[in-house]
Amino acid sequence: MPLDTRQSPIINCHTHIFTGDHIPPWLAKTYLPWPVYYLVSTRMIIWLFRMYYSRAWSPYRLQFLPWYKRWLGFKNRLWRIIHVTRLSTILYWIITGWVGLMTIYLLEDWFSTWWEPSGYVPDALNQVRIWLDDYQFVWFPQKNMFRILWIVVVLGFFKSVRNLVFSVSGFIWNFLRTLPGKETKAMVERYILLGRFAFYQDQSKIFDKMSKQYPPGSQFVVLPMDMAYMQAGQTKEDYHDQLAKLLKLKQSAIFGNQVLPFVFIDPRRITDEPDFLQYQINLHRVKLNDCKVKTYFEHWQFSGIKIYPALGYYPLDERLLPIWKYAADHQIPIMTHCIRGTIYYRGKKDKAWDYHPVFEQSMGEGNYEKLALFEQKNIDFSVNFTHPLNYLCLLEERLLRKVVAQAQDDRIRQLFGYRDLDTPLETNLKNLKICFGHFGGDDEWNRFLESDRYSYAQQLVNYPDQGVLFLDNHDNEEERPGKIEQLWQHCDWYTLICSMMLQFPNVYADISYIVHNPLIQPLLIETIQEHHPKWRNRVLFGTDFYVVRNHKSEKNILIELQAALGPHLFDLIARENPKSYLMTSK
Repeated sequence: MPLDTRQSPIINCHTHIFTGDHIPPWLAKTYLPWPVYYLVSTRMIIWLFRMYYSRAWSPYRLQFLPWYKRWLGFKNRLWRIIHVTRLSTILYWIITGWVGLMTIYLLEDWFSTWWEPSGYVPDALNQVRIWLDDYQFVWFPQKNMFRILWIVVVLGFFKSVRNLVFSVSGFIWNFLRTLPGKETKAMVERYILLGRFAFYQDQSKIFDKMSKQYPPGSQFVVLPMDMAYMQAGQTKEDYHDQLAKLLKLKQSAIFGNQVLPFVFIDPRRITDEPDFLQYQINLHRVKLNDCKVKTYFEHWQFSGIKIYPALGYYPLDERLLPIWKYAADHQIPIMTHCIRGTIYYRGKKDKAWDYHPVFEQSMGEGNYEKLALFEQKNIDFSVNFTHPLNYLCLLEERLLRKVVAQAQDDRIRQLFGYRDLDTPLETNLKNLKICFGHFGGDDEWNRFLESDRYSYAQQLVNYPDQGVLFLDNHDNEEERPGKIEQLWQHCDWYTLICSMMLQFPNVYADISYIVHNPLIQPLLIETIQEHHPKWRNRVLFGTDFYVVRNHKSEKNILIELQAALGPHLFDLIARENPKSYLMTSK
């Protein structure tokens, strides 16, 4: 796929290259009960992958050693001898089957102290074991040391036995499916994925794996992660060290022009580190004093801001408001996570999170109270932080006014020129440049397509220039506060995001992660047609590397998308739109 030098480069607006040192150890927390999740540490998974691939004595490197190649030659000669006659071949497979069954029974005896497997396969195996035992055909070493040696030798050096053991041991997955929560499969896949890529100790190696799947000169928005506050244990490497290594990658002679790093900002770090954000206010603008944020943007020239509210905060947190004002004034792009996922806050729910800080619900007879959010499971209440309507509290001046009024820091009211709830702010955030990463999720796209009776879901079709009006109706009359309650609970996120793109000039959305699903392609193609002039120019190409790798490789995604969209539409979202999103002002 050679690059046409007359074209702008492909820009992937959503990638990750953080390593295992940036991931907390207890991601299985809330998936598994205490203290079981301590036994399933991400560090253990990553250590196993590093041991398998990276150590001088690792199993992966055996294939390159002379003695192992001689062993393969010996196995080949032995195979020919075994298959000289049909009788010897039959005898070989009988012995192979017996060794495989003994290995399975040995593993079953070990694991039966934790759970008792059930189902057709284990029941059949038990019947075979009873029959073999009656004829005294069941045998394996009695001492644990020799049992371990048996398993290592059999599974490590005899492929046919190994395949048999793995194929009939599928009941282990049935056990995993019985663990608490329907998301267990996604959790296991995420662990495996972290092992496949996060075991690299250098971000540049992960970046190299990604960039080589694209035409030369392609560029990548690199989104770091700050997971220190998600209550899943402490990361091995400090967040600021992660950014310092990104700077080194950005300045490297090999990759420098391709790397567009963002800064991850968590409001709790602003509280914990006084030197993280320091500013003064001048004519309703934020001027950064010497602090880490100033270093990242004004000295290191990082390209944007990444937030991940599912880790335990609202994007309208007052500690973030000076950052949003600074970003709006300088047109710094923001990338936010907007999809249900497996990375979210693992701690206890704060009582304050039982109600939305701004939105209200109807209590009948014209009475309104704060919108109740009584979800108890982490995976459920974390979605409240992710909900796209939260950003309306930043973009819509009437709602931002309420946010500013609640601020504990008087400087926030000074910054926005707040007087009272009935008077518009002197300055606002309607020009905030923000991208909804993952476009709400492919499940929300399908929800939009299937919603044929819910009136708000039809308003993108009926009012293509405005979509859903959040605080007013299409007769320019102000709606009652209860409308937001209806939208929060019942409207699909595709409709909400597209409506915000229609009503606010700098709202974008990328197709990262959901791009792996070919079922989104018809709606994606419709979304970026010329008869949607507003939002077609604000849809961005992104993949969510390496998170998306459990579905498809980068080059697979790239080629499929180019074939589905054609050169004109692909260039629009992958070359042209990202340029306007990433363009900043002084």
